[in-house]
Amino acid sequence: MHSTNQKSDITALFDPKVIEKPLDALRRIWGYQDFRGKQADVIRHILAGNDALVLFPTGKGKSLCFQLPGVCLPGVTVVVSPLVALMRDQVEELKALGVEAECLWSQQSEEESRAIRSKLRAGKLKLIYVTPERVVLPGFADLFGTVPISLIAIDECHCVSSWGHNFRKDYLGLAKLKELYPGVPRIALTATADPHTRDDIIRQLELDDAVIFMDSFDRPNISYHIAERDNARTQLLRFLQRHDGSSGIVYCLSRRKVEETAIWLNDHGIKARPYHAGMDPNVKAQNQDAFRMEEELCLVATVAFGMGINKPNVRYVAHLDLPSSLEGYYQETGRAGRDGLPSEALMIYGMQDIVQRQRMIDEGDATDEIKRIERAKLSALLGICETAGCRRRAILSHFGESAPAHCGNCDTCKNPVETWDGSEASIKALAAIYRTGERFGAAHVIDVLLGKPTERAQKFGHDELAVFGVGKELSVHAWQSVVRQLLALGYIRVAHDEYGALKLEPSAHAVFKKEVAVVLRRDTIDAVRKRERGKPVASAARSGLATEDERLFQALRAKRLAISKELGVAPYVVFPDTTLIAFATIRPRTEKEMLAISGVGATKFSRYGLQFMEIIADG
Repeated sequence: MHSTNQKSDITALFDPKVIEKPLDALRRIWGYQDFRGKQADVIRHILAGNDALVLFPTGKGKSLCFQLPGVCLPGVTVVVSPLVALMRDQVEELKALGVEAECLWSQQSEEESRAIRSKLRAGKLKLIYVTPERVVLPGFADLFGTVPISLIAIDECHCVSSWGHNFRKDYLGLAKLKELYPGVPRIALTATADPHTRDDIIRQLELDDAVIFMDSFDRPNISYHIAERDNARTQLLRFLQRHDGSSGIVYCLSRRKVEETAIWLNDHGIKARPYHAGMDPNVKAQNQDAFRMEEELCLVATVAFGMGINKPNVRYVAHLDLPSSLEGYYQETGRAGRDGLPSEALMIYGMQDIVQRQRMIDEGDATDEIKRIERAKLSALLGICETAGCRRRAILSHFGESAPAHCGNCDTCKNPVETWDGSEASIKALAAIYRTGERFGAAHVIDVLLGKPTERAQKFGHDELAVFGVGKELSVHAWQSVVRQLLALGYIRVAHDEYGALKLEPSAHAVFKKEVAVVLRRDTIDAVRKRERGKPVASAARSGLATEDERLFQALRAKRLAISKELGVAPYVVFPDTTLIAFATIRPRTEKEMLAISGVGATKFSRYGLQFMEIIADG
């Protein structure tokens, strides 16, 4: 624990006389002319020595909220981050900006670790990244010794929550930081957290005095598409072919599906690589590095990939399986379009996904209370999938944010969904579930409704029931849609301890008694395919550029790639697409003109500016 003298020194760090002005640092180092959203409010609050909980969606600049104070303050900022790849990525970007930053992780050589510790103790670092596992080690406090810590940042802090969708056990030990470093402000940050999770984060980290900063969760540049599974691979291929020349992520639930999907995509002309926790660590690292370095690669992954990735020009995210929660879905889709340019999110799902997800909850080793929360989270996501209204409005409503009735940038807004009075169909479905003893899954219940004389129907005498064949007016596909929507509306549930049998919920009685009208979305194969159709999406970097500007942009892009390969860094570390677009349209000819462009700071201009001005002059 810090001594009394050290605590006094820490307090002195927040003397306004020794703090660099934040806006000056923003312009000098990052090359941005002004803050976005509530960044300035958070940074002022932190520089005044206060604690904060920051809830900004991916792409709204959370990292700047601790990186910039870390630069402004004279001490060192400790950043607790869950993934080594994320730490290394952020450190690489900071170094490209001329900021002294390092990360400590278990796979470093002793020589590398010793050199970083030496720089830390010599006061040569502004930010040092560590994993939560290192923080809970007994020797963590000794690592810093008398090093003055000015700020502690806990990134991806939803991991601390027992309600969280990416639970990380070692995060539970991070409350010790308050005891180890009294008086040092702490900032906890995450992209998604519902009220339960927010309360749990505050409790677990002992952030009782923290001010909560929330920005709009809306990502208007992302177009949301959710499709009922028809032929998943064909649906995915159509989607990816619209994004030719772009980089993106395809999420699968199982490792096996990741491997098989990556092979299949390569066989169909889509350059893809797999990524999951069961891979050889060297191959996994190579595939992740390829995704960072290459401009046109599809990474097929489990959700083990991507938490907090920095790559700004991910143009699409596709889910081939239903995620575990709306929070998980929103965070994963948020990895697209972090640069603010147009991007797309696709989810393909079916009845089996719902059954599988509910089974995973029921068979998990969590407490009954946590399972109840997980079921509620899954139901919220299912409600988004089955809504006939605007997807974006439904998503934002879940996070407590109001939105217009129509966003104009989701599948249900672009191709409005037809609805119908499904009250009678719902009664038939519920009656079939009840009359068959609430002992069977959706497939058998639908067979009974359609009057199919299957071996099982005859074995149990269900072909003699009054409900046998009462649903012939609808197709198998239509009945599957009805059952899914009844699940989403909470009228039925799946009992996994009884092999996936459908059970009636108490709310179903109101449907039987015709006390409520059940309005359903009309899902037909033709309607599904219509909503999936779309024109090829040009690379967002090319979006809106005139022909001559597009030609120059491609030349600048090629130069960026050459520089990145020479330096061994990701292309976006040199300059992001948004900056190259500005180069191609504004065509700066002088240092002053180039420094006025967002994303060009003093360090980057000195390293790369003249090379790009030569390309612009030739263009």
